[in-house]
Amino acid sequence: MLIFFLLFLAAATATNSVFVHPEPLTPSPSPSQRPKSIFLLAGQSNMAGRGGVVNDTSTGWINKWDGFIPPECSPNPLIIRLAANLTWVEAWEPLHADIDVNKTNGIGPGMAFANTVVGQDRGLGLVGLVPCANGGTRISEWERGTFLYDQLMRRARAGTNDGGTIKALLWYQGESDTVEESDAVQYKGRLEKFFTDVRTDLQSPELPIFQVAIASGQGPFTDTVRKVQLGLDLPNVRTVDAKGLPLGPDRLHLATPAQVRLGQMLADAFLQSMARSPSPVSEALSPSLVSEASTSGPNLVIHVLAFFMWKLIRAVLMSRGD
Repeated sequence: MLIFFLLFLAAATATNSVFVHPEPLTPSPSPSQRPKSIFLLAGQSNMAGRGGVVNDTSTGWINKWDGFIPPECSPNPLIIRLAANLTWVEAWEPLHADIDVNKTNGIGPGMAFANTVVGQDRGLGLVGLVPCANGGTRISEWERGTFLYDQLMRRARAGTNDGGTIKALLWYQGESDTVEESDAVQYKGRLEKFFTDVRTDLQSPELPIFQVAIASGQGPFTDTVRKVQLGLDLPNVRTVDAKGLPLGPDRLHLATPAQVRLGQMLADAFLQSMARSPSPVSEALSPSLVSEASTSGPNLVIHVLAFFMWKLIRAVLMSRGD
């Protein structure tokens, strides 16, 4: 009888636990339409990706992508991307080919980031990348109400229509704000407002943001912009420094190996932030802990009874061992 009662309590606890989310019995939509974890990719050319983009003398010095895809950026069945027409498709390089349409796109940090995070944390499920970057853009072109800002919002909302959760914004921008001193001086206020507006309009006040401190600039005020990025003090905003990563021949854009490394650095920062977050699931698996989310009504009675029954059984077994 004691064993039967214990099994009954365990079943009741599992049934009533707030951490149990059974799958519906009805058929689910195609997995390609239901990303679980969504990441927004925004900024300018180094986020869009210029790795492997070279000058082709045979076409009159027109930029051309060399077509080389590192293994770290290979397609993965666990990674999809939101296309320009707002449908989910298989993710492949260049990720921004149909977004940054006026430029030649190559390797960026997005696929290396995604492959790293899904390799380390399968709990993320199907990962959806939402490319939004546009080359040569200043921070003022990302202000609320501009085309780029509205496009970011539209694509972010479209990405969550199938129930996915936006896990983070990956942001790499600032090279264009190094040309004019006025832009560099105003960069801090504009960047902080942009991050705040994004969180407000996505109704996610604690949205994790991972920004990249620029490795190069188009003008003489690169250090001014970098100082802002490295010294930004906003909650849940983390900065990954691209300084020192190898640049391409133009000395402005990251080379392909650098983009791969940057993607891995962003992934490490994201995974570390996840590791520091409290895990209610791990707490719920311990019989000696009662989750705060379950300490009301019938859940409290069930958890308390289960706890004391576990203690009683343990005492009986130990006494028999003696």
